[in-house]
Amino acid sequence: MTDFPHPVSSTPPSTGRRLYSGSAWERRYAYARAVVTGNRVRISGTTGYDYKADVLAEGAAAQTAQIFRNAAAVLAEAGGGLQHVVRVRIYIARTEDYDAVMDGYAEAFRGIDPACTTVQAGLFDPDIRVEMDMDAVLDAVA
Repeated sequence: MTDFPHPVSSTPPSTGRRLYSGSAWERRYAYARAVVTGNRVRISGTTGYDYKADVLAEGAAAQTAQIFRNAAAVLAEAGGGLQHVVRVRIYIARTEDYDAVMDGYAEAFRGIDPACTTVQAGLFDPDIRVEMDMDAVLDAVA
């Protein structure tokens, strides 16, 4: 993850520490991969892109696995891990991908059991099969 200042404003953010993955989208569309405020981490919508290689994983299962690698990386930078996640929102583009996505979710979160909402949603790129955002509390461990 990379900390870089917002490209448009020279004024630092007023609250929280911003964490960045280096994704071109973060810079272009003015958002952070995550915002840390106190012991809370809010992770932006994350897709199955490997941000370092700028490559989208193929298929829902592989994209789900990459989402968890991306989330784990930003949580590690914040001082935590997936075990600190308390809320997940999942957006699946195709209903036929539900089992593949939820199997990957269950593998990542079995025993942690965060609150979870899953919806079917039209995503902005037809190759993106799933997107997730997450909230974590660094002193909350299952």
